[in-house]
Amino acid sequence: MEEALHDSLAMRGFVGIELGREPVPDETTVCRFRHLLEQHDLGSRIFEEVHRHLEAKGLKVATGTIVDVTIINAPSSTKNAGKALSDSAQARDPDMHQTKKGNQWYFGMKAQIGVDSRTKIIHAVVATAANVADSAVLADLLHGEETRVWGDQAYRGQTAVIRKGAPKAKDFINRRYRHRGVIDEVERARNRTKSSVRAKVEHAFGVIKRLFGFAKVRYRGLEKNAQRLFVACALANLFMARRYLLSRRPA
Repeated sequence: MEEALHDSLAMRGFVGIELGREPVPDETTVCRFRHLLEQHDLGSRIFEEVHRHLEAKGLKVATGTIVDVTIINAPSSTKNAGKALSDSAQARDPDMHQTKKGNQWYFGMKAQIGVDSRTKIIHAVVATAANVADSAVLADLLHGEETRVWGDQAYRGQTAVIRKGAPKAKDFINRRYRHRGVIDEVERARNRTKSSVRAKVEHAFGVIKRLFGFAKVRYRGLEKNAQRLFVACALANLFMARRYLLSRRPA
């Protein structure tokens, strides 16, 4: 961060620093600021404040929600990263766990989000260890006013949860179309139609992981990384809404 502020005029302008008048915050200052975010749960409050800002500008959450999850990888151990590290520092993060997706195992955490089907804006965020089932936090990803809920087959069989969290919502979760080797072509076609809507959530994940670099955890502990996830989602919302916001700036 310190080097980026020295090198980038745009970043200095964003944080309001003029090199001729004040020094750039060093690594220790930035680290203390991050700890303040964690201690006061400011990551989630920043996310909520951005959401309120977008609503005030006219970008309101509609009645359709897409729920999905992505895995944020963590190092399984750091024993080969440096011989000078203590055993406790080398041990893998106890808050992170492994999960199997397809035929491959992953170690880390899950970023679970609820996205508005019309605007692609993220309105709900939950951070869990990777071994927590996707469906376990489904209720926390709904805002309650939905009329339709989309998701992949990991959320299958959760109609009762959807109705409890959003009484007016219809269940548009993908269904199983293959049973004992027999393919139900009608259900397969329905899933394809649902997936055309559900694919919008990948835009949000792409911004979080590729643009803001949250493809791997940076800190030890789920809570620290959860705060970063909230901030990354807030920034992703601003990025995805940038053209809309710029078009409504006063001339």
